Amino acid sequence: MAKVILTHEVSGLGVAGDVVEVKNGYARNYLVPQGFATPWTRGGEKQVDQIKAARTARALHSLEDAQAFKASLESGKVKLAVKAGVGGRLFGSVKTSDVAAAVEAAGLGSVDKRKVTIPSPIKSVGDHEAVVRLHDELSATIILQVVAAK
Repeated sequence: MAKVILTHEVSGLGVAGDVVEVKNGYARNYLVPQGFATPWTRGGEKQVDQIKAARTARALHSLEDAQAFKASLESGKVKLAVKAGVGGRLFGSVKTSDVAAAVEAAGLGSVDKRKVTIPSPIKSVGDHEAVVRLHDELSATIILQVVAAK
C-alpha cells in the first residue's frame, strides 16, 4: 500500500488535500502520472494545507450562493448541439466537458467539468439529465436538450 496526497478530487477516493492509502500500482500508474496525487512525505503537511486552502478558495463560499446557482441551473434546459447520424444516433457520446461548455454558452455561469456527472452515456438526441456537484451537500440536476448539429 502507498500513501498519497490527493491534489484533485477523485470520486470514490477523496477530495483535494486528503491523505489516502491506495495500492502501489494504482498510485504509480494512474494517480501520480495523471496529476491527481503526489507521493506522501513527512514534509507534505505544508502541501496538504496549501491544497486545502486553494480548494476552499475555488469552492463556492457559502451554501446560499450554491443554492442560488442551483436555482439558475435548474430553471431551464441547456441546449447542446452535437454531430449525429441517421435516426438521431450520435457519433460518439456527450462528455462532461461538452456539458460544462454548454452550460457556460447558455449564460448560466461557469461549471468545472470534474464536477459534472452523467448518470448514463448519452448516445442519442433528445432530453437527458446531468448532475452538477455545487457544494459538499448540494447537487443540481440539469436537463440537456441534445440536438443534431447542422
